[in-house]
Formats: sequence, C-alpha cells, structure tokens
Amino acid sequence: MRLDEFDFDLPRDRIAQQPARPRDSARLLAVGDGLEDRTVVDLPSLLRSGDLLVVNETRVMPVRLSGKRGDATVEVTLHTDTGDGRWLAFAKPGRRLRVGDRIVFADEFHADVAEKRPEGDVVLAFDMPAAAFVVALDRHGTMPLPPYIHRDSGGEPADRKNYQTMFAATDGAIAAPTAGLHFTPDLLARLKAAGIGCARITLHVGVGTFLPVKVEELSDHRMHSEYGVIDSNTAAAINAARAAGGRIVAVGTTCVRLLESAADEAGIVQPFEGTTDLFITPGWRFRGVDLMMTNFHLPRSTLFVLVSAFAGLARMQSSYRHAIESGYRFYSYGDACLLTPEAAPT
Repeated sequence: MRLDEFDFDLPRDRIAQQPARPRDSARLLAVGDGLEDRTVVDLPSLLRSGDLLVVNETRVMPVRLSGKRGDATVEVTLHTDTGDGRWLAFAKPGRRLRVGDRIVFADEFHADVAEKRPEGDVVLAFDMPAAAFVVALDRHGTMPLPPYIHRDSGGEPADRKNYQTMFAATDGAIAAPTAGLHFTPDLLARLKAAGIGCARITLHVGVGTFLPVKVEELSDHRMHSEYGVIDSNTAAAINAARAAGGRIVAVGTTCVRLLESAADEAGIVQPFEGTTDLFITPGWRFRGVDLMMTNFHLPRSTLFVLVSAFAGLARMQSSYRHAIESGYRFYSYGDACLLTPEAAPT
C-alpha cells in the first residue's frame, strides 16, 4: 500500500496545545457499526464487566536540555541511552558541533561530543555517575513535547505533570503513551466498580514516534525499535481475562504493538522482554487485542496506518472527517477514540 492512502487534511486549529481538564473530560469518539460522540468519563458504560484494560506504565524522562558551547546556545534532545553515560541526541545547531566540544547545561552538568553520526545525531558523553545524571536531568531538563505543541525553549512547568500518565512508573520513554493521559484515579475506581480490570505493561516510547515516514510504499518503511516488558503474571492475567470471555482493551498504540509482538498464533500472550520493531499495516491479523482506545493521529504516520489496520481504512477516514467537522482535538493533548475491529477475529 502507498503512504498517500493514509493522508488527510487537518486544520491547524484542531491540534491541541493544552490537555483537557480534568483529564477524563476529553471527548471520546466510539467507532463501531456507527459513530457515537461521548466523553472519556463514559468509558465504564462503553465497556462491560470482565473486560481488561491494558495500559503502558512507562515514564517520560525530561530529556530536552538547553546548554552552551562557549557563547553559543545549543538545544539538545536525548533519545537513546547507549550505556556507559553516553546518549544519542538531536542537537540544534548540530552541524556546528565538533567531536570534543563541551556543552555545559549547568554547574557540574555537562557533556562532551564523542561522535557525530551520518544521520545527523550526535553521541554525548556524560562523565558522572548514573544516579547523579538522573538527578541532574530531572532538575535541568524539560519534557520532550512533540513539535506540534508550541512552547518557549524553557517549556511550561505544568507539562511536567500534564505529559505524564497516572500509570507512569518506569523511566525510559521520550514521548508519552498519550491515550493513558486521559485516565484519573476516579475513572479507574469507577472502571473497577464496573468489573473492568487493569493490567500494566511497559513499552518505552522512542524517538521514532516523532519521525516522518519518508517512503511512498509502506513495505519499504523500516520501523524503529522500542524496548518492552510483559511479565509472566501480567501475561497470565491477560490470558485469563480473555479465556473468561472478557475483551482485551489496549490503551494506546504502544500497548497494541507490544501485545501483538507477544501474542502467539493462538492469541495467547507470552511473557516478553526485549525490543520490538513491529510495523502493523492493513492485512495484519490481530491476535492479542480486541478493542483499542487511542488518540487522533497525524496523517501519513505509522500510527494512523496502525489504527486503519485495526478498524479499517475507510472507517478511519470517515471517523476522522467526522472528528474534524465536529471539533475534536487532535494529537498528544487531544481527544480520544474507542475502536472496534473492522471484522471479528477468526
């Protein structure tokens, strides 16, 4: 399939710059045989007793830094920990950096340019203990908001909380699993009271979520790798819920990718620890997911391709047209949709 089949026009004023308050007051488009305009707070009535939500408990790290190389300002976004205090990073202006340059972010917090990659990334070496690095990053870094959310270079303090889900527990992401941003303790309690469970897995969302697809044929796209974990107890809980007649509701495309990476041909989710570069396109037979809750995604993105594979391209195009015409808010801080598959799994 061609990438241009997954294109659509989106007015810029539909891109959310701030999250809904409270979080569960965001709008929710239920996509099934028809379309139903609801809100996230309605989720308990849209699911049924025995269903199991699967959420991502990765925690976003404040990996965006502003420093000085001499008198020049350098903006850095760390994106891959390569070990031994070294990080792959995007840097602006990156072309002027040279191997051996030192970037100073604060007193006692600096990095040396150890390498420049052909792709444009730089390798930064931080000469400090890991624990001290985490403390310094938390103190001086800002959240790596996607480029379509406009902020001054210092960011907004509120984003520290707003761009983190209530489930966040394990450091490792450089982007939020945004469907999880809609949940509140009150909503989770109401779901539990309705007999709807919640299981937690981890997929550290990487830089690839922001990168554009640069090929025209989807089969030519190389998907980025992300590290994920499903422990044996969680895998057993997921399989037990499904065996009892419950549906597995993946909260976000990150959970979909990890569940589908871990599910065998019979639909049994196996314990998983490692990386996945799974690129889900139309024609994929979903084995580990029955329903999906997700935000509204960018045109020509791997995420819009994924939701189209799950719910059908024509249905998603129609749903997005409705959302745009009805004033839904798009992307990371935007509204959500609850998707049923185009056809029942066989």
